[in-house]
Amino acid sequence: METSILVIYTGGTAGMAYNKRGELVPMNFEQIRRKMPELRQLNMAVEVVNLGEPIDSSNVMPADWLRMAALIAEKYDQYDGFVVLHGTDTMAYSAAALSFLLENLGKTVVFTGAQVPVGGIRTDARRNLVTALEMAAARHPVGNTVRVPEVCLFFNDLLIRGNRAKKVESQQYDAFRSENYPPLARAGIELAFHDKQIRLLPASKLHVHQRFDERVALIRLFPGLSERVLRAQLELDDLRGCVLETYGSGNAPTAPWFLNCLREASDRGVVLLNVSQCEEGRVLQGRYETSAYLSDLGIVGGDDITVEAAITKLMFVLGLALESTQSRRLMAQDLRGEITLL
Repeated sequence: METSILVIYTGGTAGMAYNKRGELVPMNFEQIRRKMPELRQLNMAVEVVNLGEPIDSSNVMPADWLRMAALIAEKYDQYDGFVVLHGTDTMAYSAAALSFLLENLGKTVVFTGAQVPVGGIRTDARRNLVTALEMAAARHPVGNTVRVPEVCLFFNDLLIRGNRAKKVESQQYDAFRSENYPPLARAGIELAFHDKQIRLLPASKLHVHQRFDERVALIRLFPGLSERVLRAQLELDDLRGCVLETYGSGNAPTAPWFLNCLREASDRGVVLLNVSQCEEGRVLQGRYETSAYLSDLGIVGGDDITVEAAITKLMFVLGLALESTQSRRLMAQDLRGEITLL
C-alpha cells in the first residue's frame, strides 16, 4: 500500500523563488513540483496544505503552533507521516513546541526548510524536502512499524529530535545542531537510523494539547545586569514564568539584591527555570556556591535543555493551569526527550 505524507507549508525560504524583479516571493506547491521533478520518483502519495498566508518565521507566534498541532490532529488518521515546511529562524522553537503539544505521538512529524530558495542554483531545498519526506515515510524493516515516532527536524544530512535542535548557522547549509543529544538519523547514500536514540512507539493514543501560556520572560544574565532592569522584568503584574540564562553549569550572582529579586518572584508563584548560556553541557545546580542558593529559592535546574525547548516547555506547562508547585515538578521532568536526567 502506498505511503501517504501530508506536507504542511507555513512559509519560509524553501517555498520561495525569485520573481522578475529579483525579489523573493512565496510559491504554491504546484510551482514547487515543477521545480522538483524528483518528487515524482518517490514511492508515496504527497499532499500539500497551506497553514494560511505564508509566514516569515520571524513572525511565528504560539497561535501558529496551536494551528499546526490542530491540523495534524485533524489529519492524523488520514496520513502516515507529516512534513512541515518552515522558515529556519524559529524552526527550532516550533519543533520544540509541537513536541510538547503532540503527546503520545505515534507518527513522524519532520520540520525542514532551506537556506537557499528552491529556485536558486545552489539550493538545499530539494535535498532537504525529499529526504524529509523519506524520513516521514520510514518504517522498520521488521514489523513495519513507524521508524521515528517523534517530532524531529531534518537539515542538510541530520535528523535531530525537535526539542534538541538549535540554529547555529545563517550562511552554511548545516544550519542546525543538537549539541547534547545524538542525531536520530543521518542521510548519506543511504538513510542510517540510530534506533537506540529514537523514542519508542507510545502505548496510548495521540493527545493534542491546545493551550500555551505566553506570560513568560527570558532573561540572559550578564556582568552589569542591574537590580532596576531585573526587577522591571520579574515584577510584571501577570508574569507566570521565566527562563534564566545563567553562566556555565548554572551559576549566577550571589549579591543579596539579586537573590532577593528571585526570592520575591518565586514567592509570588513565578516558575523560574535555570538554563545555561553554554550550547554544550548542562546545569548542575548546587555544584558551585554560586548556584547552590538557587535551589533553596525554588528555582528549577534545566539540566541540558536548550533555550528554545525551555521557553516552549514553560509556556506548555503553564498552559496546563496547575499549581506552581506542580508546574515546577513538571518542568524538572523529562516530558518528550528534551532533557537527559542524570
